[in-house]
Amino acid sequence: MSAGALGGQRILVTGGSGFIGRHVVAALAAAGASVRVVDLQPHPDPAVEVVQGAIADEALLERAFAPGLDSVVHLAAVTSVLRSLEHPGLTYRTNVAGTAALLEMSRKTGVKALAFASTNAVTGAMRGPAIVETATLEPLTPYGSTKAAAEMLMSAYTASYGVRCTSLRLTNVYGPGMQAKDSIVARLMRAIRLGTTFEIYGDGRQVRDYVHAADVVQAVQLAISDEQWSGPMVIGTGTSLSVIDVIEQVRRVTGAELSVRHGPAKPGEMPAVIVDPGRARAAGWSPRHAFAEGLQGVWEEWSQADVEAMTGPLSVPGVGQ
Repeated sequence: MSAGALGGQRILVTGGSGFIGRHVVAALAAAGASVRVVDLQPHPDPAVEVVQGAIADEALLERAFAPGLDSVVHLAAVTSVLRSLEHPGLTYRTNVAGTAALLEMSRKTGVKALAFASTNAVTGAMRGPAIVETATLEPLTPYGSTKAAAEMLMSAYTASYGVRCTSLRLTNVYGPGMQAKDSIVARLMRAIRLGTTFEIYGDGRQVRDYVHAADVVQAVQLAISDEQWSGPMVIGTGTSLSVIDVIEQVRRVTGAELSVRHGPAKPGEMPAVIVDPGRARAAGWSPRHAFAEGLQGVWEEWSQADVEAMTGPLSVPGVGQ
């Protein structure tokens, strides 16, 4: 996709101060779009326009949408499965009520396209050899169920009001800039730099698909610019690794021994995530970063990061992805 396809577009990015959000904002701005962010937190780049607050706040959304927008990238969410289990009410308010308010403002103001950061957790336990867009929605956690509810709202707004919504069902996203994240790659990097023991939940044989943030950005750009992108789209590499495999690859890339121990399995955790991104590939998307290559870039950043900063609080629920 050429950068010119987004030149001059007015785009709102919810959760634009988060991990994925910062990548998206930078790429859209580089493509010539006029970008505004809604987030609970300020953006690290002072040149980025930010409307600070919660997406369920109607007055805030009115400010964020004025004087008008062409498209929306919706990343703001409670993104942690474990936090969703601890705070189901907050997860609902942010992920469902907030999404409903965003969709209604999009309808009222004539937004044409919306890209949504969903998850393959909407399908629950795998029923076939790979997760595809037609899989039955059987989420296992408040996180998965609220993302599924948001997808249903988007389906209705696409069919009833012509707001073309694409639900990007992301696998595990990793890449530069994830120091505040609590995902497995960030936890492994943090354990190496702090010299702590990494806890493996369960036996470590559970498998996941890992997609680089730059490849997610590519999918976001297609979702807001290409008319054939609508409804659910599975975004992943199509190759899954076990937790044990990931640990070994991290050891090879970093040269660290990395002490590990096994802890109890977490409730609601999917034993396997194996995806088939065939629909997205047919629509012009393809992952460009192999996991080992992507890890190298992540480690280059973490190896030089401030260790003191790694002991602070992790990302706040509801801020962004």
